Amino acid sequence: MHTDLVAALDIGGTKIAGALVDGHGRILARAQWPTPAQEDGDTVMRAVEEVLGELTASPLWAHVTAVGIGSAGPVDASAGTVSPVNVPGWRDYPLVARVRATAGDLPVELIGDGVAITAAEHWQGAARGHDNALCMVVSTGVGGGLVLNGRLYPGPTGNAGHIGHISVDLDGDACPCGSRGCVERIASGPNIARRAVKNGWRPGPDGDTSAAAVAAAARAGDPVAVASFERAARALAAGIAATATLVEIDIVVVGGGVGKAGDVLFTPLRKALTDYATLSFVQRLTVTPAQMGTDAGLVGAAAAALARRAGVEAAGV
Repeated sequence: MHTDLVAALDIGGTKIAGALVDGHGRILARAQWPTPAQEDGDTVMRAVEEVLGELTASPLWAHVTAVGIGSAGPVDASAGTVSPVNVPGWRDYPLVARVRATAGDLPVELIGDGVAITAAEHWQGAARGHDNALCMVVSTGVGGGLVLNGRLYPGPTGNAGHIGHISVDLDGDACPCGSRGCVERIASGPNIARRAVKNGWRPGPDGDTSAAAVAAAARAGDPVAVASFERAARALAAGIAATATLVEIDIVVVGGGVGKAGDVLFTPLRKALTDYATLSFVQRLTVTPAQMGTDAGLVGAAAAALARRAGVEAAGV
């Protein structure tokens, strides 16, 4: 019944989630610990080991044949290391080797979190059946990943498709990444909220200045809130159009907290795309909300591990 399970880890700045996942993307067991993001690297690793410990204690662990990790980045899959921006204790941290040691020397596949969510949406979600897709996470940051010719394309280090750091405003604000005018600097949740407040939007009595509060105000017709989402939508459209023009994708899947804003994001995004995606081969590009929800990182990490294992078996290695 439970042959061919994989263990999946979804590592972010807030939580470390783990699961045992079957070949149909079903989660059969799960564990979660808060990320001690401001602690030293070994303390963060102990939280990962706690999650793995709960999974290895499951009677299903005997059926696990590989481990997939989707981690906040940057990651370096070729070196097996991670340097998440929001986990300062991990810089070139040898996560793959440490996980392999904890998981009994099983093969370990590492990808960035945006690539993991792409793998999930292509396997089980909104990009299913599409051979060429861009999947995006628009949240505290803006990440993404690519499916090309029917296969996940993580790139050599596991970061391909990182659309958040395409520059769409050549003289724009400095981005923490070191560049200027990045998609993330304009379209992430905190930047949508920051711009709305700067331009005169005022939160309600609860004082909530999150992007979700700005989205609610935009739905109610607040012009400053609407304008902040429209600016984000144009930045996203420019980045999407550049990507589509470069690699010929036919669908874009948008998830993350900002992706849940609904029409206040998607209506101006689709309209702006007509201004930027103008060549004949990108005009039929469709944009759709993500379907996978909060388990996308886990399901995608599992998908990557399964794909790697299938590739190894096919090669007869």
